[in-house]
Amino acid sequence: MSETWFLLQSGLGDPAANMAWDEALLDAVAERQRPILRFYGWAEPAATFGYFQKFADVEKMTNLRPLIRRPTGGGLVPHDADWTYSFVFPPTHPWHELAAVESYARVHAWVQAAFARLGLPTNLALSAQKAAPGQCFIGAEKFDLLASGEKIAGAAQRRNRRGLLIQGSVQPPAKPFSRADWEKAMCIHAANDWGVAWQPFTPDDSLMHAAGKLTEEKYSQRAYNEKR
Repeated sequence: MSETWFLLQSGLGDPAANMAWDEALLDAVAERQRPILRFYGWAEPAATFGYFQKFADVEKMTNLRPLIRRPTGGGLVPHDADWTYSFVFPPTHPWHELAAVESYARVHAWVQAAFARLGLPTNLALSAQKAAPGQCFIGAEKFDLLASGEKIAGAAQRRNRRGLLIQGSVQPPAKPFSRADWEKAMCIHAANDWGVAWQPFTPDDSLMHAAGKLTEEKYSQRAYNEKR
């Protein structure tokens, strides 16, 4: 059966605002009653790190600044040349009912299918590979996406009663693929294989206010980012 999903093209954003928007969308998705896919980039180099990581450990792992604590788990992710995206699903959607490992595998199979449409062969890691502690793109976890044996895509999740948030990062492969072509391939795969009809999403005033408040009062605050 076909279903309608929202598509939000956010463009380049402030690092703190990028994380605030993802949390604001998670808080609002139940009211919208449809999944939302957001593509976004970074107005300046930055790094994000998992909600449960210790700031003192993270700041030693990278010279990238600012360092922003994500609303999801996982490890340190550099955002200097990557392609980032997020999905939010309402609590009534089948994706919300998936176990974490299943939603992780499914989203990376989707990214894999998009690259296949562009002619890049990739594979899902069938087991964890040796990784540097706390760093997302050194080594690989099970179901991460690999190209020529190197991890090129990782993701982190947060699931609560309001919905499911998946935040993903793609480190572009050496071959000069266009981000726009990859985003288009992501949408085409969902339309062709899952019957998704895409509808452009325009944030309303309440959502913009919520994202702005989260940016100012949470994700741009040292007290939040360094709280553990």
